[in-house]
Amino acid sequence: MHGFPLSRRALPALGLGVMAAPARAELARAELARAGFAPDLAEKLAAGLRSGLLRGVHAVLVARHGRVVLAHYGQGADESWGQPLGEVAFGPAVPHDLRSVTKSVVGLLYGIALGRGAVPPPGAPLLAQFPEYADLAADPSRQRLRVANALDMTMGLRWDESRPYTDPANSEIAMENAADRYRFALDRPVEHPPGERWTYSGGAVALLGALIARGTGQPLPDFAREALFAPLGIEPGGWAAGRDGVPSAASGLRLTAPDLLRIGQVVLQGGMWEGQRVVPAAWLEAMNRPGIPTGDGLRYSHLWYQGGGFVPAFGGPRPWLGANGNGGQRLYLMPAAGLAMACFCGLYNQPEQGATPLRIWREIVLANLLRA
Repeated sequence: MHGFPLSRRALPALGLGVMAAPARAELARAELARAGFAPDLAEKLAAGLRSGLLRGVHAVLVARHGRVVLAHYGQGADESWGQPLGEVAFGPAVPHDLRSVTKSVVGLLYGIALGRGAVPPPGAPLLAQFPEYADLAADPSRQRLRVANALDMTMGLRWDESRPYTDPANSEIAMENAADRYRFALDRPVEHPPGERWTYSGGAVALLGALIARGTGQPLPDFAREALFAPLGIEPGGWAAGRDGVPSAASGLRLTAPDLLRIGQVVLQGGMWEGQRVVPAAWLEAMNRPGIPTGDGLRYSHLWYQGGGFVPAFGGPRPWLGANGNGGQRLYLMPAAGLAMACFCGLYNQPEQGATPLRIWREIVLANLLRA
């Protein structure tokens, strides 16, 4: 085990911009080599940034087997839930919007709450958990809805988040503007039987956030702090709420890059953190089973993406888990390699916003892992 441990509250910045001194640069190269990476990994990231192929990068952290081996923090214009923040110099203590990476964090929170018996299991009828909407529960076309359909985004209800999040016709924005967000999410027109097709839906996650809050008796951010953040030593940077005061389970969380990396590490460690059980093992096992196809070569399960990437060190592809957010926010995990990568970008609502973090993951991190 080499590099620097994730358990330290303030992670040392190993990456670009802080390694100018030859001795420190040589130390970083030696750490990378010991971790099984090409020793010029940092230089390759720097070249990608200089070339313009990697756009809008605010932060990149890479860890292997719980040790940080690469860190880069940049500078650029940023925003929080659409509100400009101006030019920001990023660093290990600077929080950043996670946007829809929040969904995957909520997936872990649901598993923790389920382990405590506070929320219904995936097989439970969904509308039965919202007795205030008896008229919707009486609709035969909705009676097959299960909690699992919200967890896997297979509710079969019309939902369109393909529009920019600046467009009020975007379904998540329309939900935020609705008088009752939960009725809005549940009374969309039925397009497919539940479980048949994957449709990206912030509404599904809003429903899960409500179940967590109702079942635990705590607002979602408070439960997250007690059940997940405090055990990992995380101090959240905020959780945006809608006009109705309800924290957004779909996109509202702000964390630092090191804190997001810790969340990835607890997943890689089977739900354990410094000898303490944080996330139930059974939940993570279910999360890793093949999920519903998303239509673009990925699968989806329990609010996490599932993909695969070629790794030279393994001589073939290996599966990875991903949490994706608008603007290029990413958390990538490859259990077989003990790898975690957190990435923040400022490419909100831009076409091809996912290209930059995916190129860093595939062409720099995985392509330069030389030892299994």
